[in-house]
Amino acid sequence: MIRKYKPTSPGRRDMTNIVGQSSTNNRKNKKITSKLTISLRGAVGRSAGRISVQHRFAGAKKRYRLIDFKRNKYDISGTVISIDYDPNRTCEIALISYPDGEYRYILSPAGLNIGDKIISSEKAEALTGNAMPMKNIPLGVAIHNIELYPKAGGKFIRSAGTAGQLTAKEGKYVTVKMPSGEVRNFLAECYATIGQVGLEEWKLISFGKAGRRHHMGVRPTTRGKARSDGHPLGGSYSQAMGRQPVDKWGNKSKGKKTRNRKHTSKYIVKDRRSK
Repeated sequence: MIRKYKPTSPGRRDMTNIVGQSSTNNRKNKKITSKLTISLRGAVGRSAGRISVQHRFAGAKKRYRLIDFKRNKYDISGTVISIDYDPNRTCEIALISYPDGEYRYILSPAGLNIGDKIISSEKAEALTGNAMPMKNIPLGVAIHNIELYPKAGGKFIRSAGTAGQLTAKEGKYVTVKMPSGEVRNFLAECYATIGQVGLEEWKLISFGKAGRRHHMGVRPTTRGKARSDGHPLGGSYSQAMGRQPVDKWGNKSKGKKTRNRKHTSKYIVKDRRSK
């Protein structure tokens, strides 16, 4: 649910936020969740001390939640005991309790509630939150947290409100339509989780003021042509764009394909840019 704030200040005037079913303040689970977090240290957006991703920094102090992307607790049913807020990602996370006393975090799909049962198994039913090989998932079912290689952990479709759709099966491959519109093949043995990632309303948030983004680790963005001679578009004669948009290092930055991963590009059936 989207919450609107009263315009008590200019920054509050258009600010909105999501009120989910998070139960992070539940003190009973605090001892459990403390063991599922680690400290975040080191620079953000830096490689060997140099900027590799611009306009990024650590932001407000926070701990990283360890998420079970592999879902390798096979054939053991778990119970959802809380839905928690995660400052490191756009979606909520669900705390799962297993009969052997182990606890794990997973991405919380839409429709998963406290008390629900989930399982990761080849023979699982295609119900929200269950993980299973894509060869056993019926066509047309919404899925997320897809593995690129078997038992390597989910890499695709993990942000709030996203879901892929299983469209075809052929031999040892299955075809999935991605949220971007790209159609690609995956090995049928790869695991995926049933359902759409929760908090679909996240994309409707109005942050209201720059300070709120600052807490999230987003620094001010300066246009290239407003910079000095250190940028290819910068300098005193740069206000009229005289060349194609480029990044800080002179690489074209608008529309030029930069992806060069031959070992995975071969699985792409339809590019997301094609109409």
